[in-house]
Formats: sequence, structure tokens, C-alpha cells
Amino acid sequence: MTALDARPATTTLRFPTGFRWGTATAAYQIEGAASEDGRTPSIWDTFSRTPGRVRNGDTGDVAADHYHRVSEDIGLMRRLGVTDYRFSIAWPRVQPTGRGPAVQKGLDFYRRLVDELLEAGIRPVATLYHWDLPQELEDAGGWPERDTAYRFGEYAAIMAEALGDRVATWTTLNEPWCAAFLGYGNGEHAPGRTSAIASLRAAHHFNLAHGLAVGQLRGTAPAAEISLTLNLHAVRPRSNAPEDLDAARRIDAVGNRIFLDPVFRGRLPEDLIHDTAPVTDWSFVLDGDLDVTAAPIDSLGINYYSPTVVAAASPSSSPSSSSSPSSPWAGAEGHVSFLPAPGPRTAMNWPVDAGGLYELLVRLRDDLPGVPLLITENGAAYDDYADPSGAVKDPERVEYLHAHLTAVHRALADGADVRGYFLWSLLDNFEWAYGYSKRFGIVHVDFATQRRTLKDSARWYADIIARGGLPA
Repeated sequence: MTALDARPATTTLRFPTGFRWGTATAAYQIEGAASEDGRTPSIWDTFSRTPGRVRNGDTGDVAADHYHRVSEDIGLMRRLGVTDYRFSIAWPRVQPTGRGPAVQKGLDFYRRLVDELLEAGIRPVATLYHWDLPQELEDAGGWPERDTAYRFGEYAAIMAEALGDRVATWTTLNEPWCAAFLGYGNGEHAPGRTSAIASLRAAHHFNLAHGLAVGQLRGTAPAAEISLTLNLHAVRPRSNAPEDLDAARRIDAVGNRIFLDPVFRGRLPEDLIHDTAPVTDWSFVLDGDLDVTAAPIDSLGINYYSPTVVAAASPSSSPSSSSSPSSPWAGAEGHVSFLPAPGPRTAMNWPVDAGGLYELLVRLRDDLPGVPLLITENGAAYDDYADPSGAVKDPERVEYLHAHLTAVHRALADGADVRGYFLWSLLDNFEWAYGYSKRFGIVHVDFATQRRTLKDSARWYADIIARGGLPA
């Protein structure tokens, strides 16, 4: 029973005992306090302050002011009854230049957060990197440079020393595909660079950084669960025609296996090397790197929102080089067309299709036997608002979440080892290039006053947690 007075009733789809019911956020999206207590700019501070990069010129300078409202937000989580909270650590808040000693006030913020979570009976799940690279490291070349991976390993050591006795679950990286290919490939995300070779170099150095961080965490917090979160693409070919199947293979290579294979198999996909030959010879992968990337981990996090439907590029479409600065799909541009999936759309114009989540989970069941899975992000943005009574009704989000949890339950029944579900997101927040125009939270935030209001979806989620599953 939670403080929302959710009352368990007949539950049709029950989840396993011990299933982890969580919610998730990211530092730059909620913390604010962008220049307080020694924090220096990250690439997202620089990017969001650059005219034309973020809708309405929004920045994360204040965001949801979580830095000053930690206790209030943990109180909300306690009311919901969540068992786990996935948050990220802002690298420039604890190590402003990406080098050297930590800032104690930055560490103290995360110590307080973790301590209050534990006091509330909520398991802390800490993510080391959710896209906020210290700007000084970007100025030195950023993720396309090998040195950034080494700096990340040192940062991981700092955090393991500071919190390793209290954080039971560590995630090294969140969505390295987005950070590499949207950040360095098409420039949609920070730092806004447009280079196919830079995106591929960044992807490898993310894998290397992950492996180095695993080593540091194992050494300091040997009992901790160590994980990695990927936004794997549920790729569907338009047809079984050979050319459409090849289009899906290309996207799977650069969207999924570029991370899965180095981490779980200690190798690069041969077809990816072939596809990207016009861009690079991969000489930046040095002897021993793939032994580091393949350091064993304890679980894999999956972020899922919608499927990816592809077909062979139309002969009538203008061909373009695979090194085009405008594409995040190195090795696939000019070969692949992206098609709209059918069905309803969220406010992001993303298709609602829970089947893609099921497809990913059963694929991983077969491809990575013995690797426990966590749904580390899943949710939807809708145009929420507080009505005259102050209520925030969001039936579309409830429907979305119900469908996707049903897909998770179906995958469990079919043998997928899914250990938990983290709803994205706890709070309305700074939604990257969309600024504050999109709302993913189950808690409405009035950004002018910072008032928090539970949406109907929050009450629904609290009831699901109390039940331990879905009602009929």
C-alpha cells in the first residue's frame, strides 16, 4: 500500500516477486543549478546556449530545479511506491574540467541524494554518463579522441570511491548511440558536430570508456551490479525482399551491433566494417581494446520508445556519400529509407507500438542467454496541462504504459529474463533539442513556479506497483 492509497485488487498479469519498479531521470534534464557549487559547463550547456540549437532558446540552467528540491522529489517517489530510482551524475558537477580531483560540494549533492533514497527505502541506480561531457574535454577533441575514454575511467574511479559503499547498481553509459551519432554524426544533439568518421570514432571510444569504467567499479565496489544502457533499435524491414532485409541489416549493424558485439563478444561486426569502408579503416581500434570493451557486466538496460521501419533506398532517391555530414547512419546512408510505422503517435510524433519492445526482449533472450535485462526507459510525451481543478489527466500515457508493460509481461512468459521496469520519466523536464515543449513526466512541473502535480498516470503507476502487476 502506498501513500496514494492504491488498493490491490484482482490482478490478471502478475510480475515476478522482487521485480524492480522504478522511474528515471537525467542530470541535465532536471537538476538546474548550472553554475552553482563549482559546476562548469557541459557540452549541453554550450549547445543549448547556442542560438538555433534548442527550441525556443531553452536551456537546462534551471530545468526542474531538482538540485534544490531533492527531498521533495524523493518524497514523490516514496508516495508512488517505487522500489528503484535511476538517476545520472553530472560529470562537470563533480569533476569540472574532466580531469583532476573532485569538487566536494558536487560529491556531497550525490551523497545526499543517495542517502535520502536509502532512507526512503528506494534503491539508487546511478548512471555515470547521460550525455553531459565537460566542455573542456570537448574542446580537447571530445569522444572522437581516445583520451576522453581514459578520462572517463578516472571519473568512474572517483564516483566508485565516493558512492561505492551505498550504490548497489551502476550504469556506465546511457544511450551511447545517441551521444555518438546524434552528437557527432548529424549534429542534432550536443556537441552538434557533423562527421561520419567522428561518430564512428566516438562509438568505439564509448565502448572503450565503458570497459574502463567496469574495471574501476569492479575494483572499488566488487559487490555492485554493473550495467550498460542501450537504446536498441527494433528494426523491421518493409518486406522480405533481399534489398529490404539488407537495409535492416545495415541499420542493425550501426544501430545495435556496434555496441552489442564489442561488449558481449569482444569483436566488431564484420558487416559494419565492410559497410563503413568508405568512411574509415577502423585503425583507431588498437590491440587489446576489444578485450577491455568485453569486460563482463551483470545486466543490460534497454531504452525503448518505438520501432524503426526500413526499406531499401528508392532508385529515384538521390544518392549520397556514406560520409555525408547530415546522417547519423554511417554506412547506411544512400542504401536505406526510413518509413513511418502505422498507428497512433505521441507528441514527439513517435509511433506507439509495444510490439517492438517484445521483439527486442525475445531477440536478447536468444542472442544473450544468461544476461539479465532491465527496461531502463520507456514512456511517452503528450500535451499535458493542469485543468481548472488542478488535475492533470493523461489517459493516452496510461494506455501507452499499459500496452508496454503487457509486452514486458508477455516476454517474461516467453522466457526473457527481465528484472525490472523504469518508467521515463519521473518529472517533466528539459527534453534536449525540444527544450520544454515536450512533457514525458508522470509528475507535471509548472516551470514558472516549479510546482509538482501528480498526473493520473502517476496514480495509475502507483496502483500497478502496489498490485505487483496489471489489472484486467
